[in-house]
Amino acid sequence: MMTPLAAAKAYATTQGSAAPGLGGAAPTQGKDFGDLLQSVMTDAVQTSKNAETQIAKQVQGKAELIDVVTAISSAEASLETVMAVRDQVIAAYQEIMRMPI
Repeated sequence: MMTPLAAAKAYATTQGSAAPGLGGAAPTQGKDFGDLLQSVMTDAVQTSKNAETQIAKQVQGKAELIDVVTAISSAEASLETVMAVRDQVIAAYQEIMRMPI
């Protein structure tokens, strides 16, 4: 089970520095969590649009079937990743809300 301290350390590790109060220096300026999520969502939307474009080209006879299947598989993987991250964020929020003050 993930503890709040372990989650904070994992987040600090992904940011490239330790979080203040966890034995490290102050974090450097970089992408925050919101920017990271925005980037992932933009990539997922772009992947879906690419799949739709490939499907349209296939219907017109301008694309190979393997390109369409690859684009759809990539879009599906992106969507599943976004949903998994969403589920983890919701679970973390619910865990935080259950913590005593």
